[in-house]
Amino acid sequence: MGMIKPTKNIKDVKQMVRDYADSRVAVRVNLGRNKSVSFSGVLSGIYPALFTVRPDDKDYLGKTAYSYSDVLCGNVKIKRL
Repeated sequence: MGMIKPTKNIKDVKQMVRDYADSRVAVRVNLGRNKSVSFSGVLSGIYPALFTVRPDDKDYLGKTAYSYSDVLCGNVKIKRL
């Protein structure tokens, strides 16, 4: 019984993202085949199906959007700075 990890659900992920609203976060996105992208930005928008992050990089125009299921599955990891 000790080897099974407690699982999160989508409700827990949404609450975590709501707690990070309008704060600086570090984002790590798994692109597959041992490739990943990391950047920092501001969690700017929270919507029912997804959330948006505005990157700090001045060369990047716009926002990036991720679904809550991406966080739940581990494809996207966010951490408050």
